[in-house]
Amino acid sequence: MPRISGPVPSAAPSMLDEIRAGLSRSPKEIPPKYFYDHRGSELFERITELIEYYPTRTEREILEAWIPDRIPGLDVRALVELGAGSGEKTRVILDAMLAAHSPIVYVPIDVSAEFLKASAARLRVEYPGLKVLPIVADLADPLVLPRELPGPHLFAFLGSTIGNFRPKKAAALLGRIRAAMSSEDFFLLGVDLRKDVAVLEAAYNDAEGVTAEFNRNVLRVLNRTLGADFDLDAFRHRAVYHTGAHRIEMYLDSTREQNVTIPGIGVVRFRRDEPLRTEISCKYDRESVAALCSAAGLHLAEWKTDAKEWFALALAESRP
Repeated sequence: MPRISGPVPSAAPSMLDEIRAGLSRSPKEIPPKYFYDHRGSELFERITELIEYYPTRTEREILEAWIPDRIPGLDVRALVELGAGSGEKTRVILDAMLAAHSPIVYVPIDVSAEFLKASAARLRVEYPGLKVLPIVADLADPLVLPRELPGPHLFAFLGSTIGNFRPKKAAALLGRIRAAMSSEDFFLLGVDLRKDVAVLEAAYNDAEGVTAEFNRNVLRVLNRTLGADFDLDAFRHRAVYHTGAHRIEMYLDSTREQNVTIPGIGVVRFRRDEPLRTEISCKYDRESVAALCSAAGLHLAEWKTDAKEWFALALAESRP
């Protein structure tokens, strides 16, 4: 499940280009960052509370068990978090950092200006010793940090959001993080691990239908932002695990033959049962995470999992 939260940017040519390119592929696809207008962000927060969706609570369990004892040894003075969202999962790290040093600086990075503003306001009230410097940016953008940021830094990319990137793009993203790191900095990565297919598929096909509503919200975003005329009721949610690629693939299947008009793109035809891919979520093991880090110039130094080995936190260092 992506945590590149919204609201979505205005209908700039780059967005049109991305949507046009995605709908020209086979299968047709839409970048998952467009899930996240305000409604999409709220739906995702509901997903994280579902019994089937284990990643959020499992990651938090690992953070709570490990981070308070580990942070003092890292001696970090600033936390830079990519895909920060509401910032709820970050409090364990902030608490540990403030217990070791005060004041500290928190730099949440997200495409959601609205969520960032609200989160920063809450954190400033809750943590008097915390300086919050939010940055509105897409994860595809170069990583540019505030000049006044004290070091060493802890970079964090939590929530298994790295899974929404194919391996080459994931390595490129970690490479951009590595380029912003000094030899004294650390990188904390949250990854969803490979496991029983039934457990994985249930996490993306919840009984309440919240994920289905979240999935169709991307069509609502395109209708509002681009003036498209998608009929949300004419698309059916589906999420399946691709064993060979080690990833969940989430789709909206067309329930009938239909034409959709998108200004600036034209008429897009869908066959009955034709899939529209809206997300991938790659699953990892320790070996594949180590390889991903190595490709980005990072060294996997520490690895922590829950008791079931469903989720992991990886702590990496920049290579000299």
